[in-house]
Amino acid sequence: MDSPENDRSEALAEPAGGASLLTRIGAMKGELRKSESAVADFVLEQPSEVLNISIAELAYRVGVSQPTVARFANALGFSGFKEFKLRLAQSMASGTPFVHRDVGPEDSLNQAVLKVFDRSIGALLNVRNHLDPARVARAVDILAEARRIEFYGIGNSGIVAQDAQHKFFRYGTPSVAYGDPHIQGMAATLLRAGDAVVAISASGRTTDLVRSVELARDAGAEVVAITASGSPLARAASVTLAADVPEDPDVYSPMTSRIAHLAIIDVLAVGVALVAGPELVKRLERTKQTLRDKRIRGY
Repeated sequence: MDSPENDRSEALAEPAGGASLLTRIGAMKGELRKSESAVADFVLEQPSEVLNISIAELAYRVGVSQPTVARFANALGFSGFKEFKLRLAQSMASGTPFVHRDVGPEDSLNQAVLKVFDRSIGALLNVRNHLDPARVARAVDILAEARRIEFYGIGNSGIVAQDAQHKFFRYGTPSVAYGDPHIQGMAATLLRAGDAVVAISASGRTTDLVRSVELARDAGAEVVAITASGSPLARAASVTLAADVPEDPDVYSPMTSRIAHLAIIDVLAVGVALVAGPELVKRLERTKQTLRDKRIRGY
């Protein structure tokens, strides 16, 4: 098992690779200073142009100082503007589209329908294309071997945690979902080696959730985080499954990250089922039979 120090170092390095850089910039824009956010807007609007200009030219066009551009690159986890441009070029070469179509007050209902679906589809494709297979495999191993699994999420993520618990309790492993931060903290201190936590957060910056994860790690439990790469939650977890989805809490459309998080939970559930083998299939069939007996016949 990797040490906590190695895990944290891996998470710190994560922003430099993997997930679509444009997607990450959109997701982190709200966390940047106003001047750095202006640089982010320029990059999102003209990424190809950024590849062909110097740091001085970019600063001039945005109307900020060169140190501001450097801080923008540092905030994303890069050593400087040169490394940022290199990673931007690699990200754009992957061919993953950057879909950011918010619903506006002037949109018709038909336009809103298209934008909501386009945003969800784009987010799912991006997360799928950048999900690290090695990390998924490690997360599946942790959950398949766990003596007990607890799912933590606050607010909107708490609903995803409940969905996850609904899937995993049928596997025969004791599992529970906690959406209250106080209960999460208390429960985390009672965990032991061999237990596992799945922590879910769109931003990865919820103080209470990060603290609960730290308590779980201190108690000896492994933690799988489904969250934004490079976030405090990602750094605190044993393994992180990155879901970098641009979100604006003020838009009309629902949080797209929820869809991506649910899909990752499904991936983990299927992965654990495959590891468990035929015996689990028999158990799941018995639970399905219970549901069939509760349905009105003839329909």
